[in-house]
Amino acid sequence: MNPEDIYQGPSGVLLIDKAPDFTSHDVVAVGRRALNTKKIGHCGTLDPMATGLLMLVVGRATKIQDLLMSEDKEYQGTMTLGKTTSSQDKEGEVLEEKPVPAFSEADIRKAFDAYLGDFEQLPPMVSAIKMNGVPLYKLARKGQEVERKLRPVKVASYEITRIELPEIDFTVRCTKGFYVRTYTHDIGAVLGCGAHLSNLRRTRSGKFTLERAVTIDELKTMPREELLTRLISLAEISLMRGVS
Repeated sequence: MNPEDIYQGPSGVLLIDKAPDFTSHDVVAVGRRALNTKKIGHCGTLDPMATGLLMLVVGRATKIQDLLMSEDKEYQGTMTLGKTTSSQDKEGEVLEEKPVPAFSEADIRKAFDAYLGDFEQLPPMVSAIKMNGVPLYKLARKGQEVERKLRPVKVASYEITRIELPEIDFTVRCTKGFYVRTYTHDIGAVLGCGAHLSNLRRTRSGKFTLERAVTIDELKTMPREELLTRLISLAEISLMRGVS
């Protein structure tokens, strides 16, 4: 008999508003204890510094993990101009510092426009992509740098929400597999002064938003019965994905 046929545990998607300093695996571990189930995974890794939407797939929902991960995403971020780092974000070692000119909004929009629509990105060394079965970030920790392949990505739209140089706040809507820190690094290169990602929050994945998300504290303290009521069922997910 197929084990799927006799699985009696909870099934569905639990939306989490991830706090900083947690890895995606940390959140899965908390969810596993809170729901008392081993059959759980996550969709789309978020770096420890990042916050926002992390989707936990529970029970039979693990079978649609790849489907859910393929959806477009929305992020809110802050880039800091004038410094490039080894990880392309604030966690890395500063590699170069340059003065930040008094850019106009038009200058900044022109740089953002260079990465609008379809283009290719070079994944950063500090990423979860595997090379011969080993995640790149593990090689990066050893000081190794390997050749990576360009990956096709797309930015559907962006908004610049705050300019207080050297900081720029923005929202970007993009395809799966998109590296926001590489995006900021590349825009910094276009501007000529360099940049790194200093804040990141995922606000949407496909049709899912933070509106129904559970915080890490709630995940740790909420009674299991209440958490189960927060699961989005497979039937509802099917309806959501059927809506254009």
